Amino acid sequence: MKKPLTATVSWVGKVDWQLERFHGDEYSTHKGSTYNSYVIEEGKTVLVDTVWKPFAKEFVDNLESEGLLAKLDAVIAQHAEIDHSGSLPELLKRRPDLPVYCTANGVKSLKGHYHQDWDFRVVKTGDEFDLGNGKKLVFVEAPMLHWPDSMFSYMTGDAILFSNDAFGQHLATEKLFNDLVDQDELFVECIKYYANILTPFSAQVKAKIEQVLALKLPLSMIATSHGVIWRDNPAQIVMKYMEWSQNYQEDRVTILYDTMWEGTRSLAEAMARGISDASPSTTVVAHCLSKFDKNDALTDVFRSKAILLGSPTINKGILTAMSGTLEELKGLRFKGKKAAAFGCYGWSGESVPILTESLKSSGFQLVDDGFKAMWNPDDATMQSAYEYGKAFAGKLAGG
Repeated sequence: MKKPLTATVSWVGKVDWQLERFHGDEYSTHKGSTYNSYVIEEGKTVLVDTVWKPFAKEFVDNLESEGLLAKLDAVIAQHAEIDHSGSLPELLKRRPDLPVYCTANGVKSLKGHYHQDWDFRVVKTGDEFDLGNGKKLVFVEAPMLHWPDSMFSYMTGDAILFSNDAFGQHLATEKLFNDLVDQDELFVECIKYYANILTPFSAQVKAKIEQVLALKLPLSMIATSHGVIWRDNPAQIVMKYMEWSQNYQEDRVTILYDTMWEGTRSLAEAMARGISDASPSTTVVAHCLSKFDKNDALTDVFRSKAILLGSPTINKGILTAMSGTLEELKGLRFKGKKAAAFGCYGWSGESVPILTESLKSSGFQLVDDGFKAMWNPDDATMQSAYEYGKAFAGKLAGG
């Protein structure tokens, strides 16, 4: 269970191979995840974060079997979300004397979750915890990365940044380090994690990275709270975050739609062909939202320079899978992306105006009023949809 990172720092977390959904049912974890907790054994023995509540007893039992439970001098709670703090009640039931170091917002969050008045020690940016042997933990508040209570802890001497949710990914692995796992798989999960969780906080991400970089601290390792630990060129994920935080886009168009009797699907596929023929270098993907994983779809939106949304009209509205996606798009606040809407209808045709207005209110730049087709598209309508796709591609030229 205890796996060494250095001579005095070890991973003591949990690999969750069975995890399929996270944040309730909001986030898909096709590759499982890990809940990373770390123990530092210098002059003092310190635990950095814990693991998710379902594994609390197993976690604390393991600390005890490793001879760590009785040795602990303090707990660092970098973030109060249950996947990191969930074992605190079990831990502090057995060691009620342990002080808990966290931000002022961390105290509010932890009390809100657990209704316990533990021995909280409030820290702020620049505060230090003396580990002994000439080493310290230096705390850096990181509000809204991705909760108000979030913080980082930097270990001097070993030059390890304990970054909590920043720079992580949902990837179950026993390999521990970034250079030991499949790199394509790793970065697929990294960008998905950023797109679905951190996008709304991109301005804070950029500012916090610039603040930390300005300190010019040595960096040997980034110890995240999910997935792998970055030891091989750890700055690479920091630079990726900088890139992703600045209205990121690739030469890609994502078409998201739902359909009742395949008419809107036919329009989507015709438009995809039109975009691809007009701009062969552009990657075009089309996903039926009621059949495709929504988090993977939103990752494609994050990567795209433009999107098309399609739904038929039903009850003067839109299909429910699309409605949920509109709520996600509003919350994620993507920037610098163009968009338009399309859909079939039988007699009233409200779906396209609804989609158009939602795109506008969510911060997308509308290229036109959209494309509407009455009843099931015939050959002429399909040709018009194809031409619409070509024209849409032309409106993206030059940004």
